[in-house]
Amino acid sequence: MASSHPIITVISERLENFARSRAAEVDDDVVFGASTARDAVAELLLQHAAESFAGGKRLRARFAYWGWRAHTGESDGVPDHVLDLGASLEVFQAAALVHDDIVDNSDTRRGRPATWRALEAAHREREWSGSSEEFGRSGAILLGDLLLGWSDDLLEEALSAVEPQIASRTRSEYARMRRDVILGQFLDIAEEAAWPVTPDAEHAERAMRIAVLKSARYSVQQPLLMGAAIGGSGERTRRSLAAIGEPLGLAFQLRDDVLGVFGDPAVTGKPSGDDLREGKRTLLVAYARERMDAVERARFDARLGGDDLSNDEIARLQHTVKATGALDLVERAISTYAAAANDAIASAGFDRSSTAELRELVTATTVRSS
Repeated sequence: MASSHPIITVISERLENFARSRAAEVDDDVVFGASTARDAVAELLLQHAAESFAGGKRLRARFAYWGWRAHTGESDGVPDHVLDLGASLEVFQAAALVHDDIVDNSDTRRGRPATWRALEAAHREREWSGSSEEFGRSGAILLGDLLLGWSDDLLEEALSAVEPQIASRTRSEYARMRRDVILGQFLDIAEEAAWPVTPDAEHAERAMRIAVLKSARYSVQQPLLMGAAIGGSGERTRRSLAAIGEPLGLAFQLRDDVLGVFGDPAVTGKPSGDDLREGKRTLLVAYARERMDAVERARFDARLGGDDLSNDEIARLQHTVKATGALDLVERAISTYAAAANDAIASAGFDRSSTAELRELVTATTVRSS
């Protein structure tokens, strides 16, 4: 397979088919009394569940595929169990985003209302009783839980096609990914609360720890390792892919941090400076604060995370971050990590196609605007 783009297509088709099959199961199982009509409330949940994993770059599925491909060298299509693994990771990502938007009070995702806001609107349109916002939040929590269950279902479908020992290793990688991303998310929200009592000199180190757990391993390294594991890889391949995934995952998260402050909303699908409104204590912010004097730092801290930030204030905070040189430092770090990933690819000894596609994924991960 000469390009990763067909992977995006087949993964998207698998997800669409999966969503339809789950909807059909509900039609068969959720029957009240003698009625055989579709249940409108169940349909509302299923509709938003399917919409939550529509679109996206399918990076995790692509990394899983190329982890498998790099180990096996097979190029004749995508086996169903590898496809199911990639789909499982995409559904897990959808669940994480649904919950993340609730935690961060994000109104939009990919240019559309965040799931909890969409459910809030559905409550309001139907003129149901109670708080529309509370319904939206509660409904989205449950929807995210449903997606986590679907991710497990897809994983088990994938593992049913391989030997028990291979299934066990792959399941262990998945469990590690799930643990790390949840721990990273908790550390992220804890840091937003704990920063006033955290010494300034420790902010950058804590931001990097969050980046590793919350995104670097989960977005890049673990999908690569799971793809190789389901192909029956040994320790040598695992070490090679881990060496690629660690720096590339960090570059991925640092690019996200830059886009969260400076991204174009027409491209990112989120408001300009969204991370500033949410008070994200990223490496970009830590570097900026290190380079401010005490007065400027106090002024910056007083407004970072303010839910009433005006567009003009966002622009001033963006200017402040850039003026400290923090943006340049993070851009250099991204370039350094991307170069380290490319060096690891060069020394891994994979076949020509896998090497080329992994290099393409380095570019797709680090040189992007959304």
